[in-house]
Amino acid sequence: MQISGAEIVVRCLQEEGVEFVFGYPGGAVLEIYDAIFKQDSFKHVLVRHEQAAVHAADGYSRSSKKVGVALVTSGPGATNAVTGIATAHMDSIPMVVLSGQVGTPAIGLDAFQEVDMVGITRPCVKHNFLVKDVNELASTIKKAFHIASTGRPGPVVVDIPKDVTQALAEFHYPESVSIRSYIPATKGHPGQIKKAVNLLAEAKRPFVYVGGGAVLGDACNEVRELVDALNLPCTNTLMGLGAYPGSGDRFLGMLGMHGTYEANMAMQYCDVLVAIGARFDDRVISVPSHFLGQAKKIIHIDIDPSSIAKRVKVDIPIVGNVKDVLVEMLAQIHAGQVRPDPDGLAAWWKQIALWRKPNSLWFDQGSEIIKPQFVVQKLYEVTNGEAFVSSDVGQHQMFAAQYYKFDRPKQWLNSGGLGTMGFGLPAAMGAQLANPNATVACVTGEASIQMNIQELSTCKQYHVPVKIVNLNNRYLGMVRQWQEFFYGNRYSESYMDALPDFVKLAEAYGHVGFRIDKPADVEPVLREAFSQKLKERLVFLDFITDQTVNVFPMVGNGKGLNEMDLPPHMSEYESVPHPAANRDYGNLS
Repeated sequence: MQISGAEIVVRCLQEEGVEFVFGYPGGAVLEIYDAIFKQDSFKHVLVRHEQAAVHAADGYSRSSKKVGVALVTSGPGATNAVTGIATAHMDSIPMVVLSGQVGTPAIGLDAFQEVDMVGITRPCVKHNFLVKDVNELASTIKKAFHIASTGRPGPVVVDIPKDVTQALAEFHYPESVSIRSYIPATKGHPGQIKKAVNLLAEAKRPFVYVGGGAVLGDACNEVRELVDALNLPCTNTLMGLGAYPGSGDRFLGMLGMHGTYEANMAMQYCDVLVAIGARFDDRVISVPSHFLGQAKKIIHIDIDPSSIAKRVKVDIPIVGNVKDVLVEMLAQIHAGQVRPDPDGLAAWWKQIALWRKPNSLWFDQGSEIIKPQFVVQKLYEVTNGEAFVSSDVGQHQMFAAQYYKFDRPKQWLNSGGLGTMGFGLPAAMGAQLANPNATVACVTGEASIQMNIQELSTCKQYHVPVKIVNLNNRYLGMVRQWQEFFYGNRYSESYMDALPDFVKLAEAYGHVGFRIDKPADVEPVLREAFSQKLKERLVFLDFITDQTVNVFPMVGNGKGLNEMDLPPHMSEYESVPHPAANRDYGNLS
């Protein structure tokens, strides 16, 4: 029996076990929407902007082990989705985006609502397809899900002309696909793994650096076993938070531009570095020449060969699924009773204790103005560290990363690579729908939340009870911080002087709103917002915070990890030479 292309799309999504499709209808996809109307296997979530559709699919994917799905129409619907697609691409999030296209005879003729979606998205997708034959539609969608979810994950766009959705064909959904040009590596090279184990055995100052690839590759248990079995210090990137427990004794905190003092110093002065699912990006190591100025051997494990040695030369590259590689490494470690040099490791931990001692994340909440760090600390306490937390981009994002101790993977949802304002609320929506019984909080700022604030309407329609924690400092906070540090306090266009009353705005959408401007009220209001009484309600918490607070530590442009701008209480540490004359790494005794 023949069915329409639109019905084939729906059948494909059913075969893939899709639970939610996030989208917005338009002329080029009305056939698909009509087919969706006739089924009840999956639910469609009507967002208020296509960017939010893709971010919601992104948040759904990040907080689960499933592929997110978004559906948008042609022209402006497709271009509105591009920011969300690029966000997912930078962070390697598995997603399939179905976009409508004008009829095939009209392609290239500047038809109404026509854009070259394949051309536009080519730089920011893992792959994309334009389906011109209805007989190829099912196999193409199967390929899209396969490509999106295997190897290094990422978004795949399937552009479907309207006449293809109207045409008839028999439905055959392949059980599997084989793509000759796409065969991602899985197992690491045994010889390279053996070299890595032997190098670890020689280490005096080992360090484990874990990125988002460990989370995406489901390798967090193996990461924890490696770190704990060998008593190794460990750090997570912004994208890797939760790969090793944030409350663990061996965890030194996040590293990088706003990493802890101890994590950055250990990263700089280790002698053997094990990089797992990370890519040595500019926000992590800053300037490669500075980072490599201190001699160290580097083991780099990643499923994507193009990520290895992309920014820094490594000594032992291992291409493969990080989980499989770590399983083999651990087998060799346990079989050979491999341990780093015990005396060297003891001295290394002693040095790390000295770096930890001043507590680079300490702050004073003694004033009558709410410190944003204090809000995040209380959020962590009130939620028992168990919430899914999404964020937007800016100072609030860094405070969430620094002060919420993520103990498990997929808890932390943020736009790490692209830095997309407006990501937080729709991502929280997707996470809440993927985890309906979980607590979901969106940490945002008064500028970021307005990028996709219309999704308060979507939350109302679908009863999505996320809790919005707005750290409101009436500034583009990170922009202001950079203008203070590097632009002579010239605050060009960073001040927000026409803000809405967020409480009234939340109430206008049918939600609950609170305004909090006293430190003493922070914890009580948070407890009320997360109480059983408001469990089924979206709550907007507008915290009026200190406008002058900056994010510390900070590694400025062109500086090394050992050249941090430190918080005021660590001012005496800024004059200590690096490395100190009596040691070959930064001694702060």
